[in-house]
Amino acid sequence: MPIILSRAQWPARSPFTAMLLWQAIALAGGLSMIGAMLVYGLEPVGDNLIAGLRALAGMVLLNAPTTALGFWHLFALSAAALLTAHLVFTLLLTYYKIERQRRRHRELLALLASPSTEGTGTLVISHDSPVAYCLPGGARSVTVLSDGLMAALEPAELRAVLSHENAHLNQRHHLLLWAFAAWRQALPWLPTTRLAQESVNSLIEMLADDVALKTESKVTLIKAIAIVASGSAGGGFPPGGQAGLALEGLETAAGVTGSDSARTTASRVSRLLSPQPQLSATARGAVLTGCALLLALPTALLIVPGLLG
Repeated sequence: MPIILSRAQWPARSPFTAMLLWQAIALAGGLSMIGAMLVYGLEPVGDNLIAGLRALAGMVLLNAPTTALGFWHLFALSAAALLTAHLVFTLLLTYYKIERQRRRHRELLALLASPSTEGTGTLVISHDSPVAYCLPGGARSVTVLSDGLMAALEPAELRAVLSHENAHLNQRHHLLLWAFAAWRQALPWLPTTRLAQESVNSLIEMLADDVALKTESKVTLIKAIAIVASGSAGGGFPPGGQAGLALEGLETAAGVTGSDSARTTASRVSRLLSPQPQLSATARGAVLTGCALLLALPTALLIVPGLLG
């Protein structure tokens, strides 16, 4: 499914719906990998996951013999436990890395940036390249602009950039980036994790573009995107030249490259130049139903007796 979805054209017509589908795929994939090993490991002591877990708990708490479990069953249970621990640990480690980099970035901004007249929560850095990004942090969230960008943009284009960056903050896009970056770091050998991260990065930019389009024209937004992208290509600020939603240091660790950003920019501009109608309500409903089924069916197979027998 990730391969098919990453090649599909319809996500650009409904980024929010596509984002929900990507989240359902990721969650269903992780639960299925862990659940399949659990079910196999517990098969000798229960005909479904719940019954097996109860029997296993009895063995652990009551010190009952585990002779009913063979070597491969114990191996599967150990693998499920290790995979669960690995996923949770990677998620927490990724969060720690992000917060550490953001803390250092805020300290740097305290020295290099000054408040902007464009509004509260907006800072300006002295930098010739046109750069714009936002730094999430709850009440401390800020949007950072370079004076090179402000000099290059017309007032309407600057409003489009600010609207785009504020959309990232208001819609909590950094949480999605965190989850999918952690998924990719936890399972780097799985090609679908790379496809998922690249697609999610592109979708959140499209969602922010849609917010900017509510107040500014497509021509204005396209010009603003092109100018900001020129700053990213030239190696701007923050480190790595990543405009948009900054996850300082995480892009390199998670394997996000400059070519990924270039593809995202190309997708955004192409979408604006050749607009397509939004998905119909029927199509969106079908995708949302698919999301529900992705989570419900594997869960039912794991916990309902007899479905696998």
